[in-house]
Amino acid sequence: MKPLLLALLSLLVPVLSSAQDLPVIVSTEMPDLLATYKNLHEHPELSEREKQTSAFVADALRKAGYTVTENVGKYTDGRQAYGVVALMKNGSGPTVLVRSELDALPVEEKTGVAYASHARSKNQAGDDVGVMHACGHDIHMSTLIGTAETLAKLKDRWHGTLMFVGQPAEETVTGAQAMLNDNLYARFGKPDYAIAIHDDGNLEAGKVGVVSGPALAAVSSVDVTMRGVGSHGARPEASKDPIVLSAEYILAIQTIVSRQIPPQDPAVVTVGAIHGGTKRNIIPDEVKMNLTIRSFSDEVQKQILADLKRTADGIAMAGGVPADRMPVVTIMAENSPVTYNNPELADRLRAVCVRTVGAGNVVKTRPEMVSEDFGQFGLEGHQIPTVMLRLGAVAPEKVAESKSTGKPLPSLHSAYFIPDPEPTIRTGVLVMTSSVLDLMSK
Repeated sequence: MKPLLLALLSLLVPVLSSAQDLPVIVSTEMPDLLATYKNLHEHPELSEREKQTSAFVADALRKAGYTVTENVGKYTDGRQAYGVVALMKNGSGPTVLVRSELDALPVEEKTGVAYASHARSKNQAGDDVGVMHACGHDIHMSTLIGTAETLAKLKDRWHGTLMFVGQPAEETVTGAQAMLNDNLYARFGKPDYAIAIHDDGNLEAGKVGVVSGPALAAVSSVDVTMRGVGSHGARPEASKDPIVLSAEYILAIQTIVSRQIPPQDPAVVTVGAIHGGTKRNIIPDEVKMNLTIRSFSDEVQKQILADLKRTADGIAMAGGVPADRMPVVTIMAENSPVTYNNPELADRLRAVCVRTVGAGNVVKTRPEMVSEDFGQFGLEGHQIPTVMLRLGAVAPEKVAESKSTGKPLPSLHSAYFIPDPEPTIRTGVLVMTSSVLDLMSK
């Protein structure tokens, strides 16, 4: 029995060593990762303009020993994207894609931290705007770099191919598709799994949230132009007033969700902007509206889009709008399907997180109506199992204070949102590294 016992012990020692070494390795990396985070936070770049950010991430991955390709991705208008792909091959085995976003938001930071962003840029409309990592993509990049560095040091514990992806233009939900348009998988290999993290502005740092099935909503960006016939404001009878028609339309489409979609299928129809007219005594020729549509079902999404068009046409016809002035409903480029967490993979990674940070630090989270394009890496029909983990980012005392006072915490995309970086990044690197090791363990 002694030889058998020794053989079993020899198999257990690497596993125990891995569990013991990982926190130590991550601890030694933390000073550099915090410096990385603060540098990224202080120097954000808007979607589709992540030139310096992508170069920074590419350089860090190259130094960690990865084979790095920059400028991966093509937008629909032919422009090159700033995507980054880093590969490390280590024998035969599965390919695991780990993804982080690169872009920031047109938000002027008001956090007051020493490393606050003072960056400014021109947005797509040409307006001068402040720029801020108000969604935590700096946290995600720091975690990606830390995970890549750690796994490079643990090559004796995994086999297969690591694929780290720095994705541009997540905030406009165009970056993932741009990378796929540039033959991402044909060039670099199709992964067996794709995983990511996203920070959570309501969850304590040190905790991880996991949800199975639909995790984030599908999003469709829709522009509606309600056309009419303009006139003097004193002669409304000579017009087909698009402002009145738009008001009717905005109210009418609020019943799409409440009266045309099954109540078991959550959905959102929001009019975020309306523009029409130039002067108080002029009835304009048209009014433009910008809408966002969200749901957890691609079929529901299609039904809502059809209902928006039908309702617009119906209101215009009832208002006597000429046939050549009917409304124009346009689905814009900022669209993405449901972000779907493969249930089997989600259960597997939940168990990994429990082993890594303890059961008390792993919580079941709810699907949210915010949207992402990470799910596109899973391809149509969820061909590749994908999971996005939620990463707690707020100091526990702040969460406790919010619960006791009822004062909400700054949300993602807020000018006041700032993560608690050290425990957030530390937890992110631990759970992402552990997840990859589980998927690629020898």
